[in-house]
Amino acid sequence: MAIALVTGATAGIGNAFARRLAADGHALVLVARDAARLEQVAATLRDAHGVDVEVLVADLSRPEEVDRVADRLRDAARPVDLLVNNAGFGARGAFVGGDLALELGMIDVMVRAVLVLTHAAVPGMVARKRGAVITVASVAAFFPGGTYSAIKAWATTFTMSLALELIGTGVTATALCPGFVRTEFHDRIGLDMGTIPTWMWLDADRLVRDCLADVRRGRSISIPSRRYRAAVIALRHAPAGLPALMGRARLRLRRSAR
Repeated sequence: MAIALVTGATAGIGNAFARRLAADGHALVLVARDAARLEQVAATLRDAHGVDVEVLVADLSRPEEVDRVADRLRDAARPVDLLVNNAGFGARGAFVGGDLALELGMIDVMVRAVLVLTHAAVPGMVARKRGAVITVASVAAFFPGGTYSAIKAWATTFTMSLALELIGTGVTATALCPGFVRTEFHDRIGLDMGTIPTWMWLDADRLVRDCLADVRRGRSISIPSRRYRAAVIALRHAPAGLPALMGRARLRLRRSAR
């Protein structure tokens, strides 16, 4: 039975990955900060699908706790063949005059932790000649939108570079770049998303299903839905001013309060 490790597994896209992978018969290692919620998710998945579920309580903004998760990924006796780097969060407000600790925390969780965990997982996968790494990025990677967009651009480029390096090894790397997804993400940072049209929202279960299909195809980028794929193509070929306009609109949304 293949083992998958999912970070940020108690809510949103990470939880959708955990549920889908359990339904597909994967044993799981679930990582999150909230021990009670983590145990509840694990118990539900064990009962529903009869799979083995380990839990690792870890705050990925803390290097020593990232190292504990990395040690689990290096454990050759219980090999992990799918790593889902999902943990992350956003921030409301401007960079100038904003909370530097919050900005650095975003980098710790969505850059440093991704780098450390991927570095820990991939050598064993290559030695076994099988495995995959999925890193949850965002369509925000393709236009300016503060530190969050910069981080997701890094995640996307890092994953594409890793995918090239892994050609011929039996191991793949895929960046998942969704748009607006109905999860707790926006509520946690107090954003009022009522102005976002219904057609722009994605379902977490559907995008996870589509992402896993892209992983099986060996794709280095997974952009769910035709509308978001078209948007990314348009952004890549648009005059320089259009991405900047979209970036300003995103920043205005992030600064808004409920």
